[in-house]
Amino acid sequence: MLAAFTASFVGANRRLRRPVAAGAAIALLASVATWFIAIEVIGALGGGGLDVQAATGLLAVAVLLVVMNWFFHKVYWTGWIAAHNRRRRALLGTGGLSALTGLAILGFTSVYREGFEVVLFLQNLRLQAGSGTVLEGVSIGFGLTMLVGIATFAFQHRLPYRRMLVATGVLLGFVLLVMVGETIQELQLAGWLPTTSIGMSFPGFVNLWFATFPTVEGLVAQVIAAALVIGSYFLAEHVRVRAPRARAAQAAAAPETL
Repeated sequence: MLAAFTASFVGANRRLRRPVAAGAAIALLASVATWFIAIEVIGALGGGGLDVQAATGLLAVAVLLVVMNWFFHKVYWTGWIAAHNRRRRALLGTGGLSALTGLAILGFTSVYREGFEVVLFLQNLRLQAGSGTVLEGVSIGFGLTMLVGIATFAFQHRLPYRRMLVATGVLLGFVLLVMVGETIQELQLAGWLPTTSIGMSFPGFVNLWFATFPTVEGLVAQVIAAALVIGSYFLAEHVRVRAPRARAAQAAAAPETL
């Protein structure tokens, strides 16, 4: 997002990257504050009880399903980036303090939206593994994100974005299936869902690494999650490619029919 906003800030406009970076830095601090606020709220609701873990697990799954929804990406993200770019162009036309403030707000909103989403997603993991373990992973992820960010700004036009997005999608798909399996198990332990065995057991590594357990509820939920992601991809492709082609073909054939 930041690279898309600031790609045109070259030459004399390079200084305009500073307010965007300032807004992004404030967004990072706001994301950290949101982390502690979320901890306080969850603590007030009952801490690490099974009911709270199950509820935060459902929230994490919902966030991931939105992130992995390709139709959502085609519609929402395209509009989100386009709206930000329109706002950026309008601000560049105004100049002065209002333009700098607006660019800072753009930097803030583009980063804090992601930070807020990540904070919500990580609460279930925090309840399971503890804040220390989660923050270790966050530190590693943040470092890798900084490296990707540096590469993105340095080699904007030469990076294999499509391959990067595909790799990211595969990793997120794996995380989604794991989170769905763990959440269903937590719901069963909390008594929110029944437990129906399929009459066989899986090797321990399957339970540990894939959160796939021999219950009807867990397996069905993981299949549904995978179907939603794959189905949203084909729906997005239909809207983006196939439907326009079909309309173009019909329009081309209409004069001949007449």
